[in-house]
Amino acid sequence: MIKTTVQIDGMTCGMCEAHVNDAIRKVFPDAKKVAASHVKKEATFVTEGEVDEDKLKSAIEETGYTFVSVNSETVEKKGLFGFKK
Repeated sequence: MIKTTVQIDGMTCGMCEAHVNDAIRKVFPDAKKVAASHVKKEATFVTEGEVDEDKLKSAIEETGYTFVSVNSETVEKKGLFGFKK
């Protein structure tokens, strides 16, 4: 599993977060745990494979927000009560 964190400028409210979440889900339909935060100025999500950064940047900027940076890291999938599967 790959956890991707993207830094975004321009979000000011909950609707902004919803627009970013929708844009990510549209470009990466297999994305899980999609969550944007206008306070943290970021969005995070988890995918099975690598994320195409160009597609991500385009999706964010098409919604009217500014793509700042992206960071991806490998995470282990956990089962019930936080135990590793």
